Amino acid sequence: MTEKRELVLNMGPQHPSTHGVFRVILQMQGETVTDAKPVIGYLHRGLEKLAEHSTWQNVIPLTDRLDYVAAMSNNLVYARAVEKLLRIEPPERAQFIRVIMAELSRIASHLVFLGTFGLDLGAWTAIVFCFNMREKVLDLFEAVCGQRMTFSYIRFGGVAADLPDGFVEQAQKVMTSLKEGMQELADLINGNEIFLARTKGVGPLDSQVGLEYGVSGPIIRASGVPFDLRVCRPYEIYDRLSFTVPLGKQGDCYDRFRVRFDEVLESISIIEQCLELMPTGETTAKLPRRLRPQAGQAYASVEGPRGEVGCLVVSDGSEHPYRWWIRSAAFANISVLPEITRGTKLADMVAILASIDLVMGEIDR
Repeated sequence: MTEKRELVLNMGPQHPSTHGVFRVILQMQGETVTDAKPVIGYLHRGLEKLAEHSTWQNVIPLTDRLDYVAAMSNNLVYARAVEKLLRIEPPERAQFIRVIMAELSRIASHLVFLGTFGLDLGAWTAIVFCFNMREKVLDLFEAVCGQRMTFSYIRFGGVAADLPDGFVEQAQKVMTSLKEGMQELADLINGNEIFLARTKGVGPLDSQVGLEYGVSGPIIRASGVPFDLRVCRPYEIYDRLSFTVPLGKQGDCYDRFRVRFDEVLESISIIEQCLELMPTGETTAKLPRRLRPQAGQAYASVEGPRGEVGCLVVSDGSEHPYRWWIRSAAFANISVLPEITRGTKLADMVAILASIDLVMGEIDR
């Protein structure tokens, strides 16, 4: 009788399919994964501690470096938390601009996911399509604030500057182009037998298990849970906009892909509504030059591309945050990895890991 022995296999931390310095310790029985242990902590960033030695305003650039694929969302959640301490509300036009920037970030982030997910499964054409579309979104960011990745654009009480002349027309053209590009991407992937075989039924996540782990964003919605902070706890002007929350049924790799694909289309619709409804007026509230929020604490959360991004700020009445803490959506999502990989094949690990959509800068913060 042949003795069955377990093999311990390291995937990462230097591995192209781990999307960063991330390590998974796999226990294998032949080609079957019996357990997977995520290992993090290779970046040693310490951003939350750095904030304690910075002024309130100087923390904003640190938020860009958390989820650097969707920096505007982190600008927004930090600004909203501090605004609660300051008891101020941004002007209406600023709120519209914030929503446009947040949804552009969602599109840019999801396009990175859609492209790299296809690449991990061997579909090189997908990443070319997606990054071509993403460049047009980055052109809009550059027109607004001069940057394409780390923006520091959303500020306390509003935004750093109003939209430049011609931005509305440029954005409308980009949205039309994106809709055409997404249709081409759908035609490329939807009928691809290899893509469907590698994703359908692979790594399903039970909705109750996901909720117990604190999973949020497209991953939990792919399992059929309609949890989206833009709808459940509306902020800015989301309650004035019309959009749907895409949901999956099986919670497998295909559903996680499809939910993000559909969210890009919904974000395009949201941006088009904002461009049409956006009022004129001021783009920032009046603030003192030296900020000293009253002693206390405040928590804010937004729906980022990877799920619920939370920010807790604690003030002792000085010019520096006493404490800054980030609730990372990716950190909670990666914790469910062992649950959805047990019993799968080694080749499926790449697809499952890619479907979680990690950004290690936010995890190792």
